[in-house]
Amino acid sequence: MNGKRLVALEKVSKVYTIAGGKEFWALRDVSLEVYDRELLAIMGPSGHGKTTLMNMMGLLDKPTSGRVIVDDVDTARLDDAELSRLRNEKLGFVFQQYNLINRMSVLENIEIPLVLRGIPRDQRFGMAQKALELAAGDKSWLNKRPSQLSGGEQQRVAITRAIVGDPQIILADEPTGNLDSASAKSIIHTFLGLNAAGKTIIMVTHNPEVASASRRILYIKDGRITGEETQGR
Repeated sequence: MNGKRLVALEKVSKVYTIAGGKEFWALRDVSLEVYDRELLAIMGPSGHGKTTLMNMMGLLDKPTSGRVIVDDVDTARLDDAELSRLRNEKLGFVFQQYNLINRMSVLENIEIPLVLRGIPRDQRFGMAQKALELAAGDKSWLNKRPSQLSGGEQQRVAITRAIVGDPQIILADEPTGNLDSASAKSIIHTFLGLNAAGKTIIMVTHNPEVASASRRILYIKDGRITGEETQGR
């Protein structure tokens, strides 16, 4: 694989203690690498570790054992504040449920990562406009509430929020799971455009049609990577 390595997992395991003191292994000795400008899909049955794996790569959770390296930084060496800073600067997140705040305007939702960085309000507005035009082609939504938009439009706002701070990596967890087929195709087209513009995209999905848009597919089952497929896109 050509290009700079942006994310690496080295023998990562995640174990949860469940009822009765039993252990549940969400991930078992997972090792993988993701490279600059890659478009990667992660597929597998529900409950077999896809979201846990994405949470590891996105620094939303910590492994029980193993190492997670992001942009050549061993994240185990970082405290919580340093982890938050790295996550906010390098990573953008898109979720199945959109995770938009309905009491806030579209503009305010998009600005959240910029507020966390301490970027002044006048700069935030211009950055939000530019990102929304890139992800949706329509700046007229800025003063609307998320509840005034369709599911596909809300997901575009979520994508805009993910890219507004110009992260290197976008992680998308079942980004089309709540959408009809036409909206899903449109969202995938948006991700392809972002990838062509230089973004590294990592998508978790159970949908083969969504995965077929990627260049590489990793298959996970029972918390282990069980296979890999490269596609000549």
